[in-house]
Amino acid sequence: MSVLRVNKVSKRFGSLVAVSDVSLAVEKGELHAIIGPNGAGKTTFFNLISGFFEPSAGTIEFDGRDITRLAPHKRVALGMARTFQITEIFPELTVFENVRIGAEVTAGFGLRPWINAADQKTVHDRVGEILKLAGIESKADRLVGELSHGDQRAAEIAMALTLKPRLLLLDEPTAGMGDQETYEITRLIRRLHRDSKLTIVLIEHDMRVVFNLADRITVLDQGKLLAEGTPKEIAANEAVQAAYLGKAA
Repeated sequence: MSVLRVNKVSKRFGSLVAVSDVSLAVEKGELHAIIGPNGAGKTTFFNLISGFFEPSAGTIEFDGRDITRLAPHKRVALGMARTFQITEIFPELTVFENVRIGAEVTAGFGLRPWINAADQKTVHDRVGEILKLAGIESKADRLVGELSHGDQRAAEIAMALTLKPRLLLLDEPTAGMGDQETYEITRLIRRLHRDSKLTIVLIEHDMRVVFNLADRITVLDQGKLLAEGTPKEIAANEAVQAAYLGKAA
């Protein structure tokens, strides 16, 4: 059974068809990349998967359950976590405090006015594990707003990991980064995929990252499914070369 199955989904905004009849299946443990030129409908498609938009047509299933009309926070409760193209963090708090917020909410402590010592230790230990996994444990006491863009992105991914996701959605994780930051985030995503066995779907513009990481790739163009396959198949696809990779068909 697929972790995520999108069945002939479309999204219209008035007369504009942003996504048209797109299907997608993501298997457990897979890293699936979604690529396409600007305006291809990638972010709209991600918003449909994560519940920020309701589809105009089609259905979405998560672990065999129909979630087509399910609110975003309820999808999170089922095990779906997402990062955004514009990093969503609390810049005035430390790295540790940012991750602790997610850990407390996931542990069910979010509405408590106080937490006893034993529960505080449980949360503290969980935050430590996640910071180490994300490779930013040495920056735990730094204000997030003072960090480099790459480290801020790592902190955001760490916050998503506190939700214990079965599916992690990453929207343009290397956007705006230089080569070294891109390398570090790519290493982090590879660790999450290979070592932690996370199922990941990512939108990415950097083809070096995509072809380095992805098990399978879906290509969108003008809101429609252009191609899907392994990195080798996509690289050899003449329609993809013409529409996106900039090579003559």
